[in-house]
Amino acid sequence: MLKLNKESLAHKDLWQKIQIETPKFDMEDVIKNTLKNPTCLHFGAGNIFRGYIAALWQDLLEKGEVQTGIIAAELFDYEIIDRIYKPYDNLCLVVTADAKGNLQKRVIASITEALKCDPDFKDDWTRLCEIFKSATLQMVTFTITEKGYNIFDLEGKYLPQVREDIENGPEKPKSSMGKVASLLYVRYRNGKHPIAVVSLDNCSRNGERLYSSIIQIAKEWAKNKLVEEGFVEYLSNPSSVSFPWSMIDKIVPRPSESIKELLEKDRLEKMDIICTSKNTYIAPFVNTEKSQYLVIEDSFPNGRPPLEKAGVYFADRQTVENSERMKVQTCLNPLHTALAIFGCLLGYRTIYEEVKDRCLKKLIEKIGYEEGLPVVVDPGIIDPKEYLKEVIEERFPNPYIPDTPQRIATDTSQKMPVRFGETIKAYSESPNLDVRSLKFIPLVIAGWLRYLLCVDDSGKPFEPSPDPLLDELRKYISGIELGREVENLDQKLKPILSNQTLFRVNLFEVGLAEKVIGYFKEMIEGAGAVRKTLEKCWMQLNKKERSRMGKWVLK
Repeated sequence: MLKLNKESLAHKDLWQKIQIETPKFDMEDVIKNTLKNPTCLHFGAGNIFRGYIAALWQDLLEKGEVQTGIIAAELFDYEIIDRIYKPYDNLCLVVTADAKGNLQKRVIASITEALKCDPDFKDDWTRLCEIFKSATLQMVTFTITEKGYNIFDLEGKYLPQVREDIENGPEKPKSSMGKVASLLYVRYRNGKHPIAVVSLDNCSRNGERLYSSIIQIAKEWAKNKLVEEGFVEYLSNPSSVSFPWSMIDKIVPRPSESIKELLEKDRLEKMDIICTSKNTYIAPFVNTEKSQYLVIEDSFPNGRPPLEKAGVYFADRQTVENSERMKVQTCLNPLHTALAIFGCLLGYRTIYEEVKDRCLKKLIEKIGYEEGLPVVVDPGIIDPKEYLKEVIEERFPNPYIPDTPQRIATDTSQKMPVRFGETIKAYSESPNLDVRSLKFIPLVIAGWLRYLLCVDDSGKPFEPSPDPLLDELRKYISGIELGREVENLDQKLKPILSNQTLFRVNLFEVGLAEKVIGYFKEMIEGAGAVRKTLEKCWMQLNKKERSRMGKWVLK
């Protein structure tokens, strides 16, 4: 039996027998080099980091392009460090699968430290402060999900932890953005060394969003005389602290039971999948797809590692924005969210099963090709139409990446503005496009309202995925039940559909609210109404268009 630890890796012949690649560099040397001269730290120690970012770093180590590893810091779910990092010597087993079932198994050893980013863990916090003091630190990166950057609630007020951080200053921060701001203040106080602060999350203009949250906290501290005004100036100067934008794309779902069984057949011990108390699904291994894209704005005031030699694109901000908008607003993320919403309602457990459903596949085709592509600017480095085709025809149907609609439905309220709101806004502001022509995005929004009832299409209650606004949103739809007519439904839904934080626009003002409410009414007529609505969309084909192109239209 083999264990995923440094001692076991010494027996390379045993790993080769089961076709698992082992690191091709001296791990102890890399650990020593990183301890002395850290160059990169990553916030967010979950699956996407281990399956993609850490793997990119390992590519550089194995090519001899860098001599230091990457440090993991967790801002939210500390069980990940205790249960997945420490017992396995910070190692991770990455299993990459293509749609044909070809598997690549690889031990990732580029992560040299795993730290809990919280002052309550004194040793870890002290080490983090030491890292941020180091002049060699070139960049810190993030995969903390969209909600990790939030400092305001739906009403525009500071979140409780953020408010506490603003009042108490940088000494013992509690919020994620407060902790990062505090560590940057440590850097400011100890040499004002330059650094790049790089969001790798699926957020529109993610670097701007990260900067906005950090600078807001810093300004409040300065106003309250808790930090020097010079700290705000330091953060605001791109030659000192940059906040590059990025676009990242690699599907890294929850750990797969089938992959776990495969590894156990290879006689690997302790491959158990765990779910933490904060609902993070994680394991000693990561299963992921082969396709991957990472585009980063080339703005690094303290230099950067040569990640382009591991396949990363470095470009100007406009190219990054166009790449990100292509993916997040049009060609992947909106489709994913549409499948997540309807998958939960229709009882699906995997995305690849969903795209076999003719109605759902046509829905995502229409959202992507018909409603999304008209507002996409070709980034030049990736062809949008070909990218979209790869997503729908190759990536989503991959049975070896059993991503779940339930996972993707997490934090949907945070995703709505980017994945659908930006497209709606672009239509409403374009002189050449009619926002009222949108049919499929309103259908998804109606499906989301139906999802918020937490009752599936058969009429059975289901457990909704975590979402910071779930309780608040459900208050507005309280009293709505399947099969019961609702008086003044438009007034009941108005607080949601008019909220520009959720949709970037007021859906009533742009003329889409009536359409959303109409679809929603159909979907609450009773058990089976969601399926009936989707089938009706399928059947309402324009005969001329169907005979000519085989497409469907909503009427």
